[in-house]
Amino acid sequence: MKLAVSGKGGVGKTTFSALLIRALSKQNKRVLAIDADPDANLAAAVGIEGAEEIVPISEMKDLVYERTEAKPGSIGGFFKMNPKVDDLPDALSAKLDNIKLMRLGGVKKGGAGCICPESTLLKALITHIVLARDEVVIMDMEAGIEHLGRATARAVDRLIVVVEPGRRSIDTAMHIKQLAAEIGLDKISLVGNKIRGEKDRQFLEQHLPDFDFLGFLPFDDALIEADLNGISPYEADSAAKSEIIKMIEKL
Repeated sequence: MKLAVSGKGGVGKTTFSALLIRALSKQNKRVLAIDADPDANLAAAVGIEGAEEIVPISEMKDLVYERTEAKPGSIGGFFKMNPKVDDLPDALSAKLDNIKLMRLGGVKKGGAGCICPESTLLKALITHIVLARDEVVIMDMEAGIEHLGRATARAVDRLIVVVEPGRRSIDTAMHIKQLAAEIGLDKISLVGNKIRGEKDRQFLEQHLPDFDFLGFLPFDDALIEADLNGISPYEADSAAKSEIIKMIEKL
């Protein structure tokens, strides 16, 4: 099962991803977790010790140079477009229980995009992970789906968009759906987060009638406290965990 998770910043996307990853691991599934959002720290949310010390792949200059034969930061020029990446998930992952986690990092883009060694390495790595790995793969994406190409999109079993009751979150979900359609990714589900009651649930269902809802997570002070205390939301005493298990059963 290969899942990509996206959504507007601040909706709880990484919290949802961490809960999902830990719950799957608890079920003895082997999980490869990919932090593809430069502004998030999935490792800390999962509960991996020393999370802040994990170096993103895009910042491993010697590795980028070794695999692409081009200096990181260079744009254009000649470099390998199909670098070797199949050994990286096992060699460079942080580990916890049945979980292996990789942090991709960001690529500084110039102009409208980036054809550079770091970007090429990351895209090759994502393609390998989605097409060739046999673990459950959970990718915590940016607010868009920039890391996915047409080939990988076809192999993703589901794009899960996390939304909260609010207009901007709804607009982001619509935008992500449009981006996904452009690369042929039509298997999309929503997860409603920070739900305070039936009114919030109805608000999302009424404003996003063309989407399938995988489930809803409650607004929970225990999850906020877990974040403030620097512990995984999975360690919190929250009803969200039972809701996550229901979502896994649906998946």
